[in-house]
Amino acid sequence: MAKMSIAEALRQAIREEMARDPRVFCLGEDIGIKGGFGGAFTVTLGLSDEFGHERILDTPISEIGIAGVAIGAAMAGLRPIADVQYGDFLFCMMDQLANQAAKMTYMSGGTVKVPMVMRAPVGATGRGAQHAQSLEAFFTHIPGLKVLAPSTAYDAKGLLKSAVRDDNPVLIFEHKLLYGSKGPRSERGALSPIGEVPDEEYLVPIGKGVIRREGTDVTIVGKLLTVYRALAAAEELAQDGIETEVIDPRTLVPLDKELILESVRKTGRLVIVEEDNLTGGWAADIAAIVAEEAFFWLDAPIKRVSAPDTPAPFAPVMEQFYVPGEERVVEAVKSLF
Repeated sequence: MAKMSIAEALRQAIREEMARDPRVFCLGEDIGIKGGFGGAFTVTLGLSDEFGHERILDTPISEIGIAGVAIGAAMAGLRPIADVQYGDFLFCMMDQLANQAAKMTYMSGGTVKVPMVMRAPVGATGRGAQHAQSLEAFFTHIPGLKVLAPSTAYDAKGLLKSAVRDDNPVLIFEHKLLYGSKGPRSERGALSPIGEVPDEEYLVPIGKGVIRREGTDVTIVGKLLTVYRALAAAEELAQDGIETEVIDPRTLVPLDKELILESVRKTGRLVIVEEDNLTGGWAADIAAIVAEEAFFWLDAPIKRVSAPDTPAPFAPVMEQFYVPGEERVVEAVKSLF
């Protein structure tokens, strides 16, 4: 075992997959520039020294170009890993992602594959409305895309390796505050979820969630940073005798629906926590699934804890209010009893 941050685990996954398969390459803005950070959050740091600039490609500032090259290369038989500096810039790529990458296999009757990975940092970190969004829900709505959201170093490495080997286009969302709290690109307020990562080869299966904390009284479902908010709330709730089960789906598409339903059947209560806006969010979809398939096991209404329906604010005090914190999760759970 080795102890790694999420950024280090992602880097190790890329290194291993590039060494394993010569078709794998990376492209993005400033990912291999000499003296640079290795992308916006250090994930590709040093990889250009190992694999050369033919396989660690620095691109112009053109997200539309990054997506076009990645999708075209994947259709031609390569396995690109594209780096988006901020997830918000995925909107620049929407035609390629939604109308090309997601649909090409279906439109070709399965004869054309698009084995592409797109990595995108999300979450509010004091950068204002155009660098702070959590976009996962947009892409779970597009058939043909797989959507991953790892919250630990172990999962980040294992899911990225699985994504590279998948024949479908995969988006991996990574929260900026979970990359690690040390190094040249550390974020104010970052967590440091250092985790044990096996030295030997392993994969995390796409489509399988995990229970982060077992409980009997209420189920909390979170993703990325809100998994840690949920775990902190669970510890506080335990002091009042409320035992909370915390579920991390890890994969949003395909979703491990049965894991969530089994937990709700056991606890009878459900709270979903996400950093995205309330209306049309991922939490609404989880709530709908449980309402349709586990309604008679519910002992209380389903609660959603999310950001308000406004753009993310820039002022730190307003951003702190905007992003769901431990206190709001505790309040939501207690309202069910």
